[in-house]
Amino acid sequence: MDTKTAQYETLALYIGGRFLGANGRPEQDVINPATGEAIARLPHATPKDLDDAVNAASEAFQTWRHTPAIERSALLRRVASLIRERAPQIARNITLDQGKPLAEAVLEVQSCAEHAEWHAEECRRIYGRVIPARTPGVQQTVSREPIGVCAAFTPWNFPFNLSLRKVVAALGAGCTLVLKGPEDSPSAVVAMARIFHDAGLPAGCLNVVWGVPSEVSSHLINAPAVRKISFTGSATVGKQLASMAGAQMKRMTMELGGHSPVLVFDDADVEQAARFLARTKTRNAGQVCMAPSRFFVHEKAYERFVDAFAAEYASLRVGDGLDPQTQMGPLAHERRVQAMQSLVTDARERGASLVCGGNRLTDTGCFFPPTILTGVPDDARLMVEEPFGPVVPITTFSNTDEALARANALPYGLASYVFTNSIATAEYTANRIEAGMVGINHFGLALAETPLGGVKESGMGSEGGIETFDGYLVTKFVSQASRVP
Repeated sequence: MDTKTAQYETLALYIGGRFLGANGRPEQDVINPATGEAIARLPHATPKDLDDAVNAASEAFQTWRHTPAIERSALLRRVASLIRERAPQIARNITLDQGKPLAEAVLEVQSCAEHAEWHAEECRRIYGRVIPARTPGVQQTVSREPIGVCAAFTPWNFPFNLSLRKVVAALGAGCTLVLKGPEDSPSAVVAMARIFHDAGLPAGCLNVVWGVPSEVSSHLINAPAVRKISFTGSATVGKQLASMAGAQMKRMTMELGGHSPVLVFDDADVEQAARFLARTKTRNAGQVCMAPSRFFVHEKAYERFVDAFAAEYASLRVGDGLDPQTQMGPLAHERRVQAMQSLVTDARERGASLVCGGNRLTDTGCFFPPTILTGVPDDARLMVEEPFGPVVPITTFSNTDEALARANALPYGLASYVFTNSIATAEYTANRIEAGMVGINHFGLALAETPLGGVKESGMGSEGGIETFDGYLVTKFVSQASRVP
C-alpha cells in the first residue's frame, strides 16, 4: 500500500454494528498538526446516539457474557491478524491526525497485535476455585463473572494502543463497551472498530462514539446500564470522572499520567544513559505518560550527563511525520505548543539556564524543538506539572535519600527510572520509590504481558499482564448444600 497517497479514514460513529456518518449530526474539523490544515470532519453523537450505544451494549452483553472463552479467544486472534495486515494504512493516518513519525505510528499499531493475542490467551484462563467446606455435603465455589457494560475514554497520544488495550480487556472478560476515543486523532479508533467488525464481533459488543468530552462522559457515566468506567488521561479530568462514578459506586480503572523521575547515579554508564534517555524522550515528542520528565543526576556525573544528553537531543531533526528523515514530529495541537512555551518561560524566570531549544520552530504547524533546561529549581512549574512535551529539566542531587525524597515529593506515581551499576542501589531505590512501574537501566514498560498502572494520583488498577481482567470481573461465591439441614 502507498502510504503517501492512500485516502484518510472515513470517520463515523459505530453503534449496534453499524457505521453512522454525519447525516445532520454536529461535526468538528480534524487538524493535521504538521500543517494546521483540516483533513476531515468528525461526526458527534447526539444524546439519542449515546442512549442507542448503551442499549446496544446492554443487549449484546446478555449473549456475549455467555460466549465460551475459547470463542472470544478466537475472535481476538482474528483481530491480531487484521491489525498486522492493516498496520501501514492505520499508521499513516495516525501520523496525519496525531503527528508522530510514521515509523513510530507503525510500531504503535503493530505492537497492538501482541496485546490482542495476549488477551486471547489470558481470557481462556479466567479461573474460579473450590474452597473446602467445613460441613460434609456442602460445596463452596468462587467464580469470576464479567461486570457488564463498560464506558471507556481514551486520549490522543497513542490513539490505537490505548483504545485497544481497553477493548480487548473488556471483550476478553466477557463485557461489552461504549468507547469514546480522542476527537483530535480519531482515525485509529474508527479503523479499530472496522477490524473488530470484520473479525466477526457480534453487533453491540463494541460501540464507538464522539462528541464534546464533558457531555459524553457525563451521559455515559450516569447511564444506569454502565457498570464500569475506564479512563486514560489527565489527573484533573480523571478526578472529575471518578467523582461521578464513585457517587454511583461504579467500578473504575484510572491511568492518570504522571511526572516520571529519573535518577542517574555516578556509578552508571553516564554517557550511554544520557544518549538512551534522549532517544526515549524523543518518542512522540515527549507526549507519553511514562516519558522520563524530571531528571535528577548525581553531582559527580552532572556535567558529563548534560553534555552527552545535549549532543544527542539538540541535533534531532524535527519535521512532518511522513518525511522519512524526521526524528521527532510536531506536538499534537496548538495547546501543547503554548504549554511548552509557558513552562520554559517560568523556569527561566526562576533561574534555570537554557541549553538548547526554548521557542517554537515555525509559524505553521505545531513544531517545538528539543529543549533542555539546567539548574531548574524544584518549585518551577516544569518540575511540578507534567510537561507532556519535549522540554527536559535537569538538576543535581548529592545523595540517594535526597534524590528519593525529591522524586517522591509530587502526588504522582506512574513510572520512574533509575540508572546505576550498583545492585544495592538498584534494590534500595526500587523498594523506596513511589511509583507503579520502575525501569532500571532501560525502558521495558507497557508490554502486553506486564501490568501498566500507577499509585497515588496517577490512578488505580492495571492494564496488561495477568492483572488485566481484574477491573472487568466481579467475584461470586456460591455455597451449596446437598440438602436442607
